[in-house]
Amino acid sequence: MKTAIFYGSTTGTTEMVAGKVGELLGAEVLSATDIDRVENYDFVIFATSTWGMGELQDDWYGALDKLKDKNLSGKRVGLIGIGDQFGFGDTFVDGIGIIYDEIKDKGIELVGKTSTDGYSFNDSRAVVDGEFVGLVIDENNQSELTDERIKTWIEMVK
Repeated sequence: MKTAIFYGSTTGTTEMVAGKVGELLGAEVLSATDIDRVENYDFVIFATSTWGMGELQDDWYGALDKLKDKNLSGKRVGLIGIGDQFGFGDTFVDGIGIIYDEIKDKGIELVGKTSTDGYSFNDSRAVVDGEFVGLVIDENNQSELTDERIKTWIEMVK
């Protein structure tokens, strides 16, 4: 299965996580600015951090506009959200919630929903039916859990 991770990263954290996931999955790791290539893959993963008060990382604004015209029907899609649950507990990983809202009706097969257990936050657009819509990483407060969360998630989406 041809797999790619498209990420947007400002500080390098999302790029680092995307790189770890890509290495373990054997996926091509691309910037969100390369979203035009999305139709070339069977399994795509979209990775983003959340900025400000629940906003997307900058690279994703143009990428989401381009995704509107792309055929994602039948594709397996995973999401990776990077956030700070204590500093931004009211908008924790909203970025992947925004992406999910944009693509959920495009005929995708969403894979890799995860439990909210072990996180402490008030609200998140990334929670649907009591679960996160993807892998959630908090490098600011729980970096010691990152590698294990990635490994567990990869086993789930394989």
